[in-house]
Amino acid sequence: MSSTLYLPALGIVNALGWGADEVARRLACGDTSSMVLVDELLPSGPARIGRVRGQLPEVPPVLADFASRNNSLLLAALAQIRPEVDALIARFGGERVGIVLGTSTSGIAEGEAAIAAHRASGVLPAGFSYAQQELGAPAIFLARVLNINGPAYCVSTACTSSAKAFVSARNLLRHGLCDVVLVGGVDSLCKLTVNGFAALESISPEVCNPMSRNRNGINIGEGAALFLMTRDESAFAFLGAGESSDAYHMSAPHPEGLGAEAAMRAALADAGLAEGAVDYLNMHATATLKNDAMESLAISRLFPSGIAASGTKPMTGHALGAAGATELGLCWLALRDGFLPPHVWDGEIDPALPRLELVEPGQRFRRSSGRVCMSNSFAFGGSNASLLIGDAP
Repeated sequence: MSSTLYLPALGIVNALGWGADEVARRLACGDTSSMVLVDELLPSGPARIGRVRGQLPEVPPVLADFASRNNSLLLAALAQIRPEVDALIARFGGERVGIVLGTSTSGIAEGEAAIAAHRASGVLPAGFSYAQQELGAPAIFLARVLNINGPAYCVSTACTSSAKAFVSARNLLRHGLCDVVLVGGVDSLCKLTVNGFAALESISPEVCNPMSRNRNGINIGEGAALFLMTRDESAFAFLGAGESSDAYHMSAPHPEGLGAEAAMRAALADAGLAEGAVDYLNMHATATLKNDAMESLAISRLFPSGIAASGTKPMTGHALGAAGATELGLCWLALRDGFLPPHVWDGEIDPALPRLELVEPGQRFRRSSGRVCMSNSFAFGGSNASLLIGDAP
């Protein structure tokens, strides 16, 4: 049996749109039009966010205890690949299908609303359930929607959550505990996270501007990305993963990017690849002063000959716990359609940073086969993860 694992299907929803085709089309154009200003999240003024547009699916009444925007986002992603999921459940049985999701907010927005109602009236609102906001709720909810009973759990390590979920999903398959795993991430907007980043002076009122001398912070976003990971051969393979934990500071990255570099090198070693094999790098690129500085240093050391790279958060916002899966999804779409996601910024080079080969609009892969993409995710506490996907070997 081959040890290679494959990613045959992707359901995705975020500020760029619903479904692989719309997200890919707007990604290729560098579309930032969904990064909108809203007034209701910060007491100090408007915040620019990446919000999913349109009416989300409703949680079935029988699962009302799990009703949350977070789980509705998950349903929107699931609907796009439901036929493939159902076929694999029928083939292997529900006990052989696993679920591993990354999240950092779960249903905290519903908890915020419940607390506000309690302050106003002295009672929690009818229909509120603590299960709505539990960090493990998305995986349990999805298992109940699909009526499966394989391993189902969430990873919550801040902004590396859904990147690390892929490592866990791979382990379930490698150790024979599952025959297929639904793996990805989901996070929804809430006041807690937006105000938390504002307190760190990390929020930008404009569309974020990664790697620019004028960068001044992030835009928070929301979304869901859900992959199937299987042993069945398909066009794109999960090639490798690397993790590190430098624990340099509670919220600041190591200034030299040592943990980031270690994670990227570990991913290459895991895949048995040299740095020259990577065609495109999706950077974490939050557009904060410290993240972009340390990541550019790590990239310049690992790829001294250069690497086509971009930060895609100006188009999606930073989806926090869902960022890793979302940005791996953007790599999957790039492989499918042959384009490189453009780096959207003001073009103002920061002389304090190493020069990077930032992707320009219309740029495409230089080869048609054997392509490899790397996706970086970095988080508070020095949690680092780097993933590799590419054309099936």
